[in-house]
Amino acid sequence: MNQFQFYMPTKVLFGAGQLASLHDQQMPGKKALIITSNGQSAKKHGYLARVEKELEQAGVAHALFDQVRPNPTRENVMDGAKAVRDNDCDFVVALGGGSVMDCAKCIALMAANPGDIWDYSLSKNGGKKPVAFDAIPIVCITTSAGTGSEVDIAAVISDDAGQEKTGIFFPSMFPTLSIVDADLMMSVPPAFTAYQGMDAFFHASESVINKNEHPMGEMFALKAIELIAKYLPLACQDGSNQEARENMALANTLAGYYMLCTSAHTIEHVMGSFHENLVHGAGLIMTAHAYYDFFAERKAAEEPMMKMAKAMGVENPTSGKDFIKALDELISAVGCADLKMSEAGITEEELKLYPQKIHEVLGGDITADPLSLSDADYLEIYQKYLTGKYTILEQEK
Repeated sequence: MNQFQFYMPTKVLFGAGQLASLHDQQMPGKKALIITSNGQSAKKHGYLARVEKELEQAGVAHALFDQVRPNPTRENVMDGAKAVRDNDCDFVVALGGGSVMDCAKCIALMAANPGDIWDYSLSKNGGKKPVAFDAIPIVCITTSAGTGSEVDIAAVISDDAGQEKTGIFFPSMFPTLSIVDADLMMSVPPAFTAYQGMDAFFHASESVINKNEHPMGEMFALKAIELIAKYLPLACQDGSNQEARENMALANTLAGYYMLCTSAHTIEHVMGSFHENLVHGAGLIMTAHAYYDFFAERKAAEEPMMKMAKAMGVENPTSGKDFIKALDELISAVGCADLKMSEAGITEEELKLYPQKIHEVLGGDITADPLSLSDADYLEIYQKYLTGKYTILEQEK
């Protein structure tokens, strides 16, 4: 039996309607900075007003920072940390998807520490400093089912000038309290439902093939894969399907409980470093077939891939190729079979810069793949689907 550690200090209120329980919880401070995106959905659908009312019922004052962009930047973080100090807030409330929650975690960290967030990044251009002080308390209210950020310490932040999109994580970045309420996810459009859901899927699938996987992590991951394979197509087809939304919310949180990402996430972080508007989940989908098929072709992860295929409904899987087929069918079922890197602005010439960047940014553990990938392997994975779609289904017809 492998040795492992499992630490989950976050209190989670899970289930439809749980936002209404926020005011009953012990708040970690007296004044909150509510952090949302620079979009309108939290306001348009009434989520922000509901959170404000809950805080007021709990006797908590609040201010608003609504400047987080889809791929949050170091500038977003530093502006948010300044807003904490300017408004005399002593904790933060993240209301949004993964980008908002990630940014809020780093805002909480920088509200308590000197300098710039990149001083604490482990990327090539990061300062790699330890933090002197713990982050101020964090409350997360997730409005999407994709990143698992409500139950982990990780945050992904971009530095546009340095073309780095990297992970930042310190133990104090665990949320104190998180609310996972599927009622707040009903308004997510089909495409983003698919991108977010597949992000959660890849958190789980990367964990299963990870060389460092163990029974605890596999338990969460395989259940998440089972739920996503069954319910993500339904949520994409009908966003008002309460059962599908609730099970996707559960799958997302389960995948976040023990996330062991491989180089697949790093591969996407490089793409996002060059293209700030590329949706993370879409980028992962664009390289998924080529990435996983690299190992299936070499029979490097047969047992874990067959476990995943079985979780996805394949009755008697016999090889890793059964997982590849199930993966392609799932991607097709959620309307993402025709995603192209070229449509995101990625060029053949640009791809040649990507392999080196994999060693400079943080996404997943590039040493944890079933087989070590060379820079030539990374380039081949990028190149396979630059302009084409997932052709394996066509080939098998």
